Amino acid sequence: MSERYIGLMSGTSMDGIDAVLVTMDGETLRVEDALCHPWPEATARELHALCTPGENEIDRMGVADNRVAQEFAAATLALLAKAGLEPKDIRAIGSHGQTVRHRPQLGFTLQIGNSTLLAALTGIDVISDFRTLDMALGGQGAPLVPAFHQAIFAKPHALRVVLNLGGIANISVLPGHADGVYGFDTGPANTLLDGWYRRHQPQGGSYDAGGQWAASGQLVPALLEKLLAHPYFAAPAPKSTGREMFTLEWLDDELAGTAYAPVDVQRTLQALSCHSIARQLPAVDETQARPELFVCGGGAHNGSLLAELATLLPRWRLESTAALGLAPDWVEGAAFAWLAQRFMTRQPGNLPAVTGASRPAVLGALYPA
Repeated sequence: MSERYIGLMSGTSMDGIDAVLVTMDGETLRVEDALCHPWPEATARELHALCTPGENEIDRMGVADNRVAQEFAAATLALLAKAGLEPKDIRAIGSHGQTVRHRPQLGFTLQIGNSTLLAALTGIDVISDFRTLDMALGGQGAPLVPAFHQAIFAKPHALRVVLNLGGIANISVLPGHADGVYGFDTGPANTLLDGWYRRHQPQGGSYDAGGQWAASGQLVPALLEKLLAHPYFAAPAPKSTGREMFTLEWLDDELAGTAYAPVDVQRTLQALSCHSIARQLPAVDETQARPELFVCGGGAHNGSLLAELATLLPRWRLESTAALGLAPDWVEGAAFAWLAQRFMTRQPGNLPAVTGASRPAVLGALYPA
């Protein structure tokens, strides 16, 4: 029997709320409709601020928790109106929430977006809190999307990698058989690029559209190697990270005593994203069939970054997930709709080989409408 689910996702870049309506029929998933709901500017500023320790955090987080739920509800209702549907037509919402801290080394992760309020405002059952059980079982709580990528994108007897270019980049390595799937966060994708761009191009929007500013700069090889020396890149999997690790403050420390042009730093940050990804992909040789790299997330629209990545990976076929039937902007939203369906059907949503959890587990908690 087919059922409809809505997945809600806002990533570390906070460039909008992805609301994705899917139809699930057993293991078959089809995206029926989708939209991106923009964050109000004041709310986005507060959410960015909450990602850094500061004064009066508990009260500020409590207010933001409700604001996130209100915006998630607005995104849901807008999607229903666009699709010509009513709340009763939806089995459940899978809500990722908004991450404001991810500290796996301390054993916790924190996503806000009051799920009880979201359920009340939409009239739809909400499944959320997907990460904490995996962490309770000794895992990183992230990344969770490789299980979805394996279910939707894997091809028997062929190496495929799905690369999500959000604020943080993560890869799902799909070797052609389910037992060998693994994945992890490779490091920053857009978070440093966006932050540096906003600092130095404040009138130019919130991100470097198409990587045009970065493309106009010159690579600084010494800076690139210094940034690539960060211990995270050489750490073994399972591993996950967030904007708490790769901050502008960290970058400022690495730049201390230098006088590089801001545009050259931007160009080098693009190279940092590309080189850190390329160095952590599985090794391939001339005897293997050409492996496939499918890109999703906001960075899939960054032509400058993708061109540099393609240069670094001449053996790989590089395409958007659109080539597999799912637009790159909607992959993560669809993943959380899928995770909601997994919860409702009592099926595991994590891959222990990816997160490091001690066992597979049904992820999430139910907040009834």
